[in-house]
This record gives sequence, C-alpha cells and structure tokens, in this order.
Amino acid sequence: MQKTIEINKQTIEPGQNKMVILNTYELHTKTKLEIPVQVFHAEQEGPAMMLSAGMHGEEINGIEIIRKVVTRSEVQKLKCGTLIAIPVINVISFLYASRDLPDGRDLNRCFPGSRRGSIGSRIAFDIMKHILPVIDFGVDFHTGGAKINNFPQLRCVFGFPDNIAIAQRFSAPLIIDSPYRDGTFRKEAAKKNKPILVFEGGESMRFDYHAINEGVNGCLRLLNSYGMIDFGVPDNRSVKIEKSTWVRSNSSGLFHMSVSNGSPVAKGDLLGIVFNPYGTTEEKIISQVNGYIVGINNQPVVNQGDALIHIGLEQE
Repeated sequence: MQKTIEINKQTIEPGQNKMVILNTYELHTKTKLEIPVQVFHAEQEGPAMMLSAGMHGEEINGIEIIRKVVTRSEVQKLKCGTLIAIPVINVISFLYASRDLPDGRDLNRCFPGSRRGSIGSRIAFDIMKHILPVIDFGVDFHTGGAKINNFPQLRCVFGFPDNIAIAQRFSAPLIIDSPYRDGTFRKEAAKKNKPILVFEGGESMRFDYHAINEGVNGCLRLLNSYGMIDFGVPDNRSVKIEKSTWVRSNSSGLFHMSVSNGSPVAKGDLLGIVFNPYGTTEEKIISQVNGYIVGINNQPVVNQGDALIHIGLEQE
C-alpha cells in the first residue's frame, strides 16, 4: 500500500484520483489564477512520474499530449505508482498566448525560484517545493519557437545513465544530448537527483498531430514499462544525436525546402533553395554533414544569416 501524499497541504490518499491546486497567483487586475495539478495515486507502490507542459504559454502540443494521456481509462485506473500531471504550468502566459510572462521573464529561466520574487519566480518556487519532492522523474513537454518546427525528440544529458534509461523507455524517434541551462526546471531538478527529460515536437500555436501522437505513445511506453498500466506500444528506432548544427542562409529571399523534417541527409545533399523575389538569383543550400533533420524554419521569407535547417549528428 502506498503512503498518502501531500501537495501544498492537500492530501491524496492511496487509490484516489484528485485535482489539487499548486497555488494561486494574482494579476495586476486583482484577478486570481490557479495552477491545477492532476494526481493519479494507485493503491500499490510504484514509481512517481510527472508530466508537465505549458511552461511557455504558446506551446500547445504538450498540453494536448497530457490531455490525451490523462483521459485514458488505463491511466485513470493505475495499477501501481503515481502520475502527477500539470497540463499548463504557466497559466498566466497561456492566458495571453505568450512565451513570456507579463514582466518579460521566461518562466524556464526562473528556477529554483523564490517565495517572494516575481510571479515566475514564485511559480518556480512552488514547483520545486511542492511537486519535485513527490516525484521520481518526469517529462516536460515543449515545442519549437515561432515558425520553428521541431521533429519529435527527447532531450537529455547522455552523461547521466538515468537520463538515457528513461529516454530509451520513452523511445522518441530522436534522442538528443542536450546540456543543462542555468535557471531551467530540469537543471534544478537534476541537483535534487530527479531526472526531468524534455520532449520537443512541432511549433508554437499550431497542432502537430505527428508530434502529439509520438508524445502520447512515449508516455504510454513509460507507464507500461514501469508496470503502471497494461498497454503496450511498439518502440521506435531511436536515433541518438550527440551534437547538432544550424544551416544558415547566405542570401535573402524566398526559401523552398527540398527535404522533410526528421529525414536523414548526406553531405552534398540539396536541402533547399533561396530565390530572389525578382527571379534574378538563386542560392542552393547544400548539406555539409551527414545527419538527420531535427528542426526546420517554416518562415518562407528569409534574410541573410537566418537559421533555416537544424541538423543533428548521430552518436558514433
């Protein structure tokens, strides 16, 4: 039998599914906003997994992934362990459909946070205080930025065996070695020995159903691999990417892609062409490396120096 868990003075008993509130925050209009947390707490002991999304308010694919996961009957009747789901961490930026908070801060640079700091710092503090102690590991869902479409990928630190083990259970098409960044949730969680992996898929403010399906399937694989549900999903052939490079345009104009996101490319392959709007010049974009397309810029009008295609190099 599992123990009763507590999140900000709200208790969840073994065998109970419950929605609790991480905390309440006040806007300048005196409007109060809450961050709901869904807790599925089985009777039998098992791992405690977290799924979180909406760290940036315009990243909606992860929100949809978690919605699809928590509505499944298998998840609502966990065989063992605990699932903590936070579909929208940053409710304030989600309200504004913005990446940043109203004060211009990025919530994912506010960790570990402060009880009396900015709104972002307070949210980060509450996550570190009330959520992190309850979980064993988690997956934080993100998308590419404006007009940047990331192929479904899981980012972790290859130097930590726990990261790789969780990533392989999730089995995303691409697993990318990604170092920690200061002020991020996953770096501060790592200091507490709580692995948080980052899933990237699609672009902001646009549903990408391939990325959504890969995210849902990855979550189900994780839950199934730990015996929390009984629902098998075939694994992907995951490609491990140890480093990456952006291909940039040398000229301005109209960019036409010649390759698909996620596809393998070889040195010398034509990636696309930048045409002068007046039909007088064109620049062929040629791959300088062997690798896989991990992200693309969907902006058709580009300027000199713009990042066009993100290529990942497979681990040798």
